[in-house]
Formats: sequence, C-alpha cells, structure tokens
Amino acid sequence: MDRPGAVAELRTALTRFLGEHAGTVDRWCVALSGGADSLALTAVAAAVKPTTALIVDHGLQPGSATVADTARAQAIELGCVAAQVLRVDVGTVGGPEAAARSARYHALERARAGTPVLLAHTLDDQAETVLLGLGRGSGARSIAGMRPHDPPWYRPLLRVRRDRTRQACAELGLTPWQDPHNTDPRYTRVRLRTEALPLLEDILGGGVAEALARTAAALREDTDTLDAMAAEVLAGTGPDLPVAVLTPLPAAVRRRVIRGWLLAGGACGLTDQQIRAVDALVTAWRGQGGVAVPSAGAGERLFAGRRGPALVQYREPV
Repeated sequence: MDRPGAVAELRTALTRFLGEHAGTVDRWCVALSGGADSLALTAVAAAVKPTTALIVDHGLQPGSATVADTARAQAIELGCVAAQVLRVDVGTVGGPEAAARSARYHALERARAGTPVLLAHTLDDQAETVLLGLGRGSGARSIAGMRPHDPPWYRPLLRVRRDRTRQACAELGLTPWQDPHNTDPRYTRVRLRTEALPLLEDILGGGVAEALARTAAALREDTDTLDAMAAEVLAGTGPDLPVAVLTPLPAAVRRRVIRGWLLAGGACGLTDQQIRAVDALVTAWRGQGGVAVPSAGAGERLFAGRRGPALVQYREPV
C-alpha cells in the first residue's frame, strides 16, 4: 500500500494528539518561524480549530523583519484567524541558543492570551535533545526530552519525522524559510543533526532517531512516577527540609524532593551536579558549608545549607 501523503500524515498526527491531550481546547496559537516544520503545522492546525499564529522576530539576522512579515502573510493565507509578529531583544545569558530560546518563550507566554501554543518540534528534534542530554550528563530529566503535553505548550509532531514537514509544504505549494542558523556548524545542535546522528544511523543500521525518541518516552514515564512520589513527600514539609524525612528515601526520590524544595525557594536552572551537592549535605555531612545555587534574585546569591537537623535556604549579598 502506498504511504499516505505528508499533509495527511500531519493531519492524522494532530487529530490523534488532540484526542490524547487537547480534547477540550476550542482554539489555539501556533508558534510560526516560517520554516518548514512550523509552516506545515500552521497549515494543518488552521484547518482544525481557530488558530492564531505567533511569529517571533529575534532580530538576530539581517532581513529578519521581512522573514517575519512573510510568515505572517502565509499564516493569514492558510486560514489563521489572526497572526502577530513579536519582536524581542535577545540577551546573552546561557549562550546565544539559550538566550534566543528564553526570549522566544517569554514572548509567546505574553502573547498567547491564555490559550495553548502549538510548537512544531519533530521526532528529529526529540532525538537531538536526547543526545544533548546524554552528552552533557544532566540526568534522566534531560534525557527524557520534550514533553508532548506541557501546558501551555503542545507538541503534536513529536512522532513525525522532519522530512515529512518539508514534503507537506511541497504538497501545499508553500515556500518555507531556510534559516541559515540551521546549517551553521557553530551551533551544537546543528552538528548533532548533520554529523553525529547521520554517523550513528550509519553505524547502527538506521532507526536511531526513533530509538532515541522511544527512550525519551520511557524515561518520562519513570520520571513522572518518581516526581509524583517526591511531590507527596515535599507537600508534608515546610520551608526547612528535615534530614530525618530525607534520609530513608531512595536516592532518586530524595534528590527530586531537594530539587522541588530548591525551586520553591526561588532557585532556577538547576544542574544535576548542584542537586547532588545539596544531597551530600544529607548523605555525606561533614560540617561543610552551604551550596550556592542559581536564582533569579539580583544582587544576592541563594544557598542551601544544613542547620542541625534540617536543610535551610538563605541568601547572601553578591
């Protein structure tokens, strides 16, 4: 039997996703860059529900305003009820990729007006994310990849290969924008896409991207279970974290309790190494000082330390 057309495949993926995760949604936004993935998603989304396209102009390349305006016009032609260009200033924290991503998500959050946002991440994007997590040794949470449903963010194409979105654009007669950043080897994700993954596919005989995506799904199930156990423990504590509560817990649950406690206290951008350092205040207590953890507070640093029978958080000026 012939394989169905790419547009039909994307429509099926969106309909299935709608049934699994978004059955009560009556309208949505779609994050549109003008590239093949988001353009194809916009086309099928606009045919299903009232859709507003949100186009983020990062202003990082010459002509970015023209690219954004073209994407806006394409969205209207595809049947979107509205299309809005969001111009942002990209900072430098975390490097260019992380800074652009942070600016983009903040802009989408402000503009979505309480509605869900469809993101056009594909199975290939998921595989790259898992590889990045493996390479950085940042723990199971990172290797578990992107969630299909992480309100307000919805990713209905995580089971669809990237080449199918390009084929869908061709079937629809759409001309997607070719982002030069997607072929720039200065970016880690580009080298994974163009060098590492093709090499792994060759060595292992194909199917690597799908296998990495399946690994992410399995790890998410495990992570969700452990997170739920940790949340139950954390709900029974106060601002200080009793060591007697933490000590009997399995290591995976204990570190999740610590992570949730730190986040509740204002920490952000935590790494596995930092969480393990705080965990050592419980498991390898030798009178050591507090552990500095990143936080959004300006002019001061957040610490986790041990004071007698409990872990406490405190801040000190920079």
